[in-house]
Amino acid sequence: MDNHQQAFQDYLLLEKKYSVHTVNGYCADVSVFEAFVRQEFDQDALAEVHYSQIRSWIVQMVESGLSNVSVNRRVASLKSYYKFLLKIGQIQTSPLLKHQALKSPKKLQIPFSEKEIDLVLNNIQYPEGFEGVRDKLIIDLFYTTGIRRSELIHLKTSGVDLVGCTIKVLGKRNKERIIPILPVVVDQFKKYLLERANLEVVKDSSCFFLSKSGVKLNDSFVYRLINHYFSNVSEKAKKSPHILRHTFATHMLNHGADINSVKELLGHSSLASTQVYTHSSLAELKKVYGNAHPRNRE
Repeated sequence: MDNHQQAFQDYLLLEKKYSVHTVNGYCADVSVFEAFVRQEFDQDALAEVHYSQIRSWIVQMVESGLSNVSVNRRVASLKSYYKFLLKIGQIQTSPLLKHQALKSPKKLQIPFSEKEIDLVLNNIQYPEGFEGVRDKLIIDLFYTTGIRRSELIHLKTSGVDLVGCTIKVLGKRNKERIIPILPVVVDQFKKYLLERANLEVVKDSSCFFLSKSGVKLNDSFVYRLINHYFSNVSEKAKKSPHILRHTFATHMLNHGADINSVKELLGHSSLASTQVYTHSSLAELKKVYGNAHPRNRE
């Protein structure tokens, strides 16, 4: 890694406050391009690259069978790198200034129905004791707040205010936000805390959600938990924490919530990120519209 790439890494970590995982992805993509330019054009200085060389890289990736989504992600990483070089005065113009991303099919995110949510919360058997109380609370918290998986995993005990009925989470780019929690969920929090207090060992005491061995949960554990319980009530292909987040937003919009309020609850920095959830809401609106409008009876 040259000095500019090291500075780019530091910039993403310290100024942009991206996660280590995200930064590693960006830098890996830049390194892949650097290796391509060195091999194909015998050139080391990325600051002197022309768009035609980047275009050759894109063609090579497409011909190798890489999906348009993956190609776009790698090029986006490179675009960020050139924006950084522009920022520090190493280049005058980005070679990707006029680049158009490859078209890729939009993934259809199908939310759970209200019936499926009701079944998983009220009609299936949870294990007795700590694990059952914890699992049900996790599902209900995802559905009633729309928090991200990482936000749930890193929720601090100090961030839970049962008197004020709020939780404080740390979102993307280390942005804190306070989210209201419903009274019914507050009751579940209290049950969980009683069970948590009976754990024989608590190693990660600052973390709110723990395994039965007293350590912080990880990504795969939470994914498997959601997938396991929803497999009992749903035949949808994807059953994940993100689908629960999607479900929260869709159901809120279906029941008349203002999109700006949903944006704030989700912790989105722009309205465009929230608008992806309006597609499912639109389907519900069409259904109501079709049933209600007099012209549809003619």
